[in-house]
Amino acid sequence: MGNIPCILKHIVAASVVSAGISGPLRGQDSGGQAATGLQTDSLLEELRQADENSWEAIEKRIWTAWSRSGSAAMDLLLKRGQDAIDAGDFAAAVEHLTALVDHAPDFAEAYDTRALAYYKLGRYGPALADIATTLRLNPHHFGAMSGLASILEETDRDREALEVYRRILEIHPHKPEAREGARRLEQKIEGTRL
Repeated sequence: MGNIPCILKHIVAASVVSAGISGPLRGQDSGGQAATGLQTDSLLEELRQADENSWEAIEKRIWTAWSRSGSAAMDLLLKRGQDAIDAGDFAAAVEHLTALVDHAPDFAEAYDTRALAYYKLGRYGPALADIATTLRLNPHHFGAMSGLASILEETDRDREALEVYRRILEIHPHKPEAREGARRLEQKIEGTRL
């Protein structure tokens, strides 16, 4: 796991500090370009304000926006990578997604999806590198942050994982995995203080 602690430090700092940057929420869409500006910004704001009955539909619209590269060929590569992950063929997923990253280096969703494939292969170093790139391109990517929090927990970095879960909840207050993770780690960390 070599330089994972150094990578983790920078990724956690970037994901937590990105909330402190002034201005509206910023998302990414086609090819990593600033989201057709207001659409994704507006959806992220709707997600923050959503209630228990509306957040899932808004989240789905965000995922749809983030999954559009602006190119039918690139969207096909993303779909092939996602299909390979669904089929459990993580090595093939990495191949498709690496081709996608090569052709669309500013497409945040390409890195996020490849990070998942690397994670499923147990290759945390490359997964963390792709998470870092995803968050650089799209600092509000709660999916990438969820992957980061999972890796942090699995590598016994509970305090850092808790920070990331809390960051996710600032963006997506209803994200079940983040709520559960934050609650679990708060209990675990508070329990160790007693």
